[in-house]
Amino acid sequence: MITTNDVARVYDTILSTPGMNELVKIDLKISRKNVLLLNQVIRRGLSSKEEKEELHFLGSMSEENLQDLKALAGDCLLKAGLVELNEKLGTLTREGK
Repeated sequence: MITTNDVARVYDTILSTPGMNELVKIDLKISRKNVLLLNQVIRRGLSSKEEKEELHFLGSMSEENLQDLKALAGDCLLKAGLVELNEKLGTLTREGK
């Protein structure tokens, strides 16, 4: 049976293979609804300590890689014109807690 430590090592190995740091261009067309949802999934996944514990490969990622993912989420919002809406939704979420 594969352990979570083994999974983390496999991800670390894959992420460190030659060519993984090369930039690729992806032509992606998704709805604004899915941009908002994708942004929330990325942000929650990167900020939740419980998620990081369950997904050990996130814990082994460098801070630079985590910042790149956060920047990707922000770029998606910017290109979809949803930055302000996302901020207002975030305000509602924080106030509801």
